[in-house]
Formats: sequence, structure tokens, C-alpha cells
Amino acid sequence: MTTTEAPAKTGLGRNYWKLWSASVVSNFGDGLSAVAIPWLATAVTRDPLQIALVTLATRLPWLLFSLPAGVITDRLDRRKLVAAMDVSRFAVMFAFSWAVLAWQSDLPTPDQIAGGTADLPENGTVLLVLLYLMAFLLGTAEVLRDNTAQTLLPSIVAKDRLEKANGRMWGAEVVVNNFVGPPLAGLLLGLAFALPFFVNAGTFAVAAGLVFMLAGQFAPKGKVTSGRINWKAEIGEGLRWLWNHQLLRSLAFLLGAANGLSAAAMAIYVLLAQEILHLNATEFGILLSGTAVGAVLGSLVADRVSARIGPGTSLFVSLIVLGGSLGAIGLVSSPFIVYAVLVVEGFFIVLWNVITVSMRQSIIPDHLLGRVNSVYRFFGWGAISLGTLLGGILVTVADTWLSREWALRLPFLVAAAAHVLMVLYALPRLTNGRIAAAKADAEAEPTADREV
Repeated sequence: MTTTEAPAKTGLGRNYWKLWSASVVSNFGDGLSAVAIPWLATAVTRDPLQIALVTLATRLPWLLFSLPAGVITDRLDRRKLVAAMDVSRFAVMFAFSWAVLAWQSDLPTPDQIAGGTADLPENGTVLLVLLYLMAFLLGTAEVLRDNTAQTLLPSIVAKDRLEKANGRMWGAEVVVNNFVGPPLAGLLLGLAFALPFFVNAGTFAVAAGLVFMLAGQFAPKGKVTSGRINWKAEIGEGLRWLWNHQLLRSLAFLLGAANGLSAAAMAIYVLLAQEILHLNATEFGILLSGTAVGAVLGSLVADRVSARIGPGTSLFVSLIVLGGSLGAIGLVSSPFIVYAVLVVEGFFIVLWNVITVSMRQSIIPDHLLGRVNSVYRFFGWGAISLGTLLGGILVTVADTWLSREWALRLPFLVAAAAHVLMVLYALPRLTNGRIAAAKADAEAEPTADREV
């Protein structure tokens, strides 16, 4: 059986920093897209539902393909899979960049869009359809890439350093995704609409090269299934394992609810920023960087916060704060207050992610890690598709009986109210004792099945 290079015995190891660098470069490109894609959408339409469909096209693959992606992850060399998906994302984004360049002269400037003086291009529908297609293809590659990347880390870093490793990676990812990428995207859009898309394509190519440089082989270990794929049986094995694990099942439900509600609110966030906060593209990018400021702090202290008050308490407090953040954004009109709220939100998003990702990596057997992870993310990320669609529909319907301002605020307020129910569900389930017991049970399982 193919073996992997042993995790570093001291520090985090060279392989970790190669993977870290690939993730940072790739997320820098994602940060550019976070501003460039919705701003491009508003250049061709002002319809909230059509704009929400762009996000839906990106997230729908998680609902459609996350389960089979887990089966593939548990069969093939994980390093090669991640690199291949980065190459695929480069090809898709590079081709789309040329399409934007071809339409560029017909598009309004970012400042015209922000100022409400933009004339929509007559042939913008074609570009919008291409935008949907690009988002869907990019999201499809992301499903397999991200699910596989999470299964790589336990082969590179020892289990007792997973929270530290995840914290460093999450912090760096959020910094470039929210702090560096978005403001730079606003500046690049001012120079040329196609420019951030070309730069993003380049980041995917660099990330692929870094992943290819990882030393060793990264095929799954343990009871690896070979031969012809029985999709139903292999997906079912991962689904049953997660369903029978009370703690991870509860976390999957909570993540799905949280992501769905957040997606419903954020589906039209670009319109709220333009019409209520009165921001241009660069200012919108700076606003999004607030999440990164909190994320940096969270990534540096997440493992210590978890050790100090316990992982269960940390997750429970995170749920409360994240719900309150959505409510605050839905009520205020000052971009400075929204920025402060995003700082707090960023801290607790990273705290939640570091704890839950490390927990899955240490509890789930290696030969099932891809499939169980994919089922978990099917709930967590698949809900984003539904939330995005519902958010766009909610604003479109509310626009007929509320003012435009309150129609745009409504998804944030509904999401905040729903978080109250999530907190009540989590109260008896996310306890320090339950998490400690789950980790102890995992350590007691046969080492042959759990070797990382």
C-alpha cells in the first residue's frame, strides 16, 4: 500500500508550509473574486434574484457533488487531486477573463455602478450567463479541491498540533481572502474590469505548482476500497458513520443552518453596500477586510481559547455572537459600525472553524476521512445554495410590500432571529464533556484504522 511521508515530529514541517503557501495564494485569488464577481454582476443587472443566482451557481456544486467527491478523495492520491483541481480552476478563470475583456468597453465603470448612474449594457445577458457558467464550473472544482485539501493536513501534521496548524492556515487564508484581496480588487476594477480575473487565474496556477511540490505520496491509508466504485455503498458508509456519531451529526446540522442563514443574508450584500452604506468598489473591499482583522486575532489564539474555556463553550459562544452580528448588520447604516461588527464576526468564525475542523481530522478514521468530510460539508455547504436562493427570493418578494431599504435589511434580521433556535438546539449538545468523550472514544479505536 502506498504510504505518506510521516508528519513532522517537531514544528509544523516543510510540507505544511508548502500547503499553507498554496492555500494563501489560492485564497488571495478568492479575495479578488469576492469583490470582482458581484461587482461585475451589478454591471449587467440590478435584479436581486439574478445577482443571488451568481452565488448560487458557485455553491450549488456543494449540494450536487460533495458526496461523490468524498468517495474520490478516499481512493486517489490526495496531493494530485488538489493540484489537478487548481489547474482546472486556472483554465476556467483564464478563459472567463478573456470574455470579460471582450465586453469591457460596453460595461459601466465601478464608480458609475456605485453612484447609481450606470447604463446597463444591451448584450449584458450573455455575459451574465457566462458568469453563471464560470461560477458553477469553479465551484465544482472547489468541491473536490477543498474536501481533499482538508484530508491532506493530518498526513502532514501530528494530531496534537492540528489546532495550531489549522489556526495558522485559517488566519492566513482569511487575511488574504478578506484583507488583501478585496481592497486590491476594487483598485484593479478601476483600472480594467478584466484585470482581477486575470490575476485570479494566475493565483490558481501558482497554487497548483506549490501543491505538486509536496514531498511524499498521499494516498489514503487503512481500509482503502479499490476496484470499481460502488457509489451508493461507499457514500452510504460515510453517511452512516457521521449519522451514528452524535457530536459530529449535531455540528453538521448547526453548520448547515448557520451557513444557510448567513448565505440568505449575504446573497444581496453587494446591493446593501451600494444602496444603504453608499460604498464604491474599493470601499466595499475595505469593508470586507474587517472579517480578516478579527480572523487574524482568532487564528493566533483559537487553540488557547479552546484550551482555556473548552471547545464546547467556545463553539456555543461563537453561535451567539454570529447571530448577533447578522442582526447588527441588518439594523445599522454606518459602514464604520458594520466594519467593527465584521471584526468580531471574523474572530468567532475562525474560532469555530479551527475547533471543528481539527475535531473532524482527529476523530474520523483516515480511510473514511474524505467521505465523512464530504457528508459533513454536504450539510454545511449544501445549505449555502438553498440559503442564497431563498435570500434572493425573500428580497425580491419583500421589495413589493416593503421599502427597498428594508427589503435589503430583512434577510439579516430573519437570520438573526433564527439563530436563537440554533442556540437552544446547541445548548445541551455542544458541551466540553461531550467533546472530550468523543475524542477519547476516537483514541480508543484500533490504531490500524486511525494511523495518520
